[in-house]
Amino acid sequence: MSLKDEFKAFIMKGNVVDLAVAVVVGAAFAKIVTAFVDGIVMPMVTYVLPANIKWEEWVLGKFRIGAVLGATVNFLIIALVIFLVLIKFLGKFIKKEEPPAAPTTKECPACLEQVPLKATRCKHCTSQL
Repeated sequence: MSLKDEFKAFIMKGNVVDLAVAVVVGAAFAKIVTAFVDGIVMPMVTYVLPANIKWEEWVLGKFRIGAVLGATVNFLIIALVIFLVLIKFLGKFIKKEEPPAAPTTKECPACLEQVPLKATRCKHCTSQL
């Protein structure tokens, strides 16, 4: 097999195509989340945080502590919004699978046939259960 054919087979595998679709959809969803956070959530945060403090410009020597703190706070706010919207709110609308029903039969150790759970003797080989 040539290098071109091997590469084509690799690209056409289902998991590679699925990953590419997931990346594109994830990037589009990231734009939605960013717009939501920038347009709705962060203006609400400005009501809580004082406007005259420039905490994102804090430095400690050559270390830009404020930038790290700002990125951390932004990450936590975005993670909280995603958790509340996707997990809590939309999770209520997603149909949950029911747990499997309890078994009603068991296997006979002598003949390996299925017998009712409450049976004390196998109906196929008559061995004591």
